[in-house]
Amino acid sequence: MVDMLEAAVSDAIDQGNWIDCLSVLPSYIVGADASKLLSFCPSLQKAAKSSSAVILGDSCVISNAFIKGIFDKLEKELDTFIFATNQTKNPKTGPISQQQAESKDADNDEGNNANVPEKGKKRRGKTAKGGNFDKDEDAQELVPVKGKKNQRKSKDVGSTGGKKGSDKVKEENSNVPVEWVVEKITSLCPELEEMGDSEELIRQLALHLRPMLLDYYKKRKNTLLSENAERRRRLLDSLQKHLDEAVLDLQMYEKALDLFEDDPSTSAILHKHLLKTMAAPIADKLLHTLDMDNKLKNGVEVIDSPNETLQLSNADRTSMAKSLVGSLSAMAQSLVEALEGKRVDAFMDALRAVAEESGLLVRKLDKRVERSMLHSYRKDLTTQVSSETDSIALLPKVVALLFMQVHNKAIQAPGRAISSLISHLKEEVPHTTFKLLTDYHNATVTLLSLQAAATGAEDEDCLDDRVLTKKEFLEEKMSELKSLTLGSTNSEN
Repeated sequence: MVDMLEAAVSDAIDQGNWIDCLSVLPSYIVGADASKLLSFCPSLQKAAKSSSAVILGDSCVISNAFIKGIFDKLEKELDTFIFATNQTKNPKTGPISQQQAESKDADNDEGNNANVPEKGKKRRGKTAKGGNFDKDEDAQELVPVKGKKNQRKSKDVGSTGGKKGSDKVKEENSNVPVEWVVEKITSLCPELEEMGDSEELIRQLALHLRPMLLDYYKKRKNTLLSENAERRRRLLDSLQKHLDEAVLDLQMYEKALDLFEDDPSTSAILHKHLLKTMAAPIADKLLHTLDMDNKLKNGVEVIDSPNETLQLSNADRTSMAKSLVGSLSAMAQSLVEALEGKRVDAFMDALRAVAEESGLLVRKLDKRVERSMLHSYRKDLTTQVSSETDSIALLPKVVALLFMQVHNKAIQAPGRAISSLISHLKEEVPHTTFKLLTDYHNATVTLLSLQAAATGAEDEDCLDDRVLTKKEFLEEKMSELKSLTLGSTNSEN
């Protein structure tokens, strides 16, 4: 009988497989007897010395080659599990809290203890002494010991400051639940359910593999965090460079808003326009980057698209702001609210608060930098006016350049505010210039209205004639309009 058992066990180990020894023994042989017979098998004694097999329960022999195959598959599953776990963690708290870890660990302890037989009762899945190969000792350590000596020792450790370390171990142990390992083993190796008392034996195999999986988990997480730390540095450096440029541009245009404080309706339009066209991209870039940084900090894999143009909805911004941690989240939500508000200065205050909390800088526009930026702005706008061939697009650029020449301030305005800007220039430019601007603007508005009213029907000859007349008028006035700014610019140069 021993020879027959030896042949079967030797073949299983050599083939990198497993065997439930009760399947090759007579039916009257029970677990304890099978365990005793196994102790006489030379191949198992040899396996004990070389750590090439383990015994689970009394009669199940599993080669380490088979276990390694399972472990390799579980590694891949664990990578997915780590990512999914990090994604579903509460984003406002990041990694699980100490209280959550303790609660989770207590649940695991209860689950493990549920499989520990009461004193005096036979346990079929009890590990035989001959099966304590390789990592099996680690598996045994996962079963909590309830002895008074150990309880007292644990209390002493806590009183000397060791509790923090204990909590860390608990948190790490909760990262790879035994139930998850059991589920994956059952899914990956359904043939193991053929073992006698398969549920308990698979659980013991899970306990045997779990220390190795925890070790892999920690190494993989540390590697990911190390890689993410470098990505975070690059990400925040890129954000800082973006802020340095974009925020200075916004501050340059903000300066012109002071000129309209006595015109509330125009002021409101200009503030909203700047918030929409310049502040929103800044907020989107900031929130998106901080959201990515928060995920990378918590070990979540993210895809970085540095050249992607962001255009977030207000719901997206609010969601990202709420996903941040602590006071930064509250500040980011205030930033989103300021973006939907009516004042650029309120947005700037909120932006500075978020930047400071994030370790970023918001440069203040000083006189020297402002002069340099205004010079570049004026030069670029002059080139645009000179090369513009679209009669409708020309007017806003001419008005902006005139505004620059009169007030030495850069301005951004939507089409509906052009009339107000022209009115604002009335006292600052010659009457002929003001009249040309007004006539050109009226003709532009009329042309746009006619084009909007056109339906393409055949009986719209009269409407088409009016459109053509207005186009011709604007085209005739283009050179005259350009000379309002280009003449003075050239003479100054």
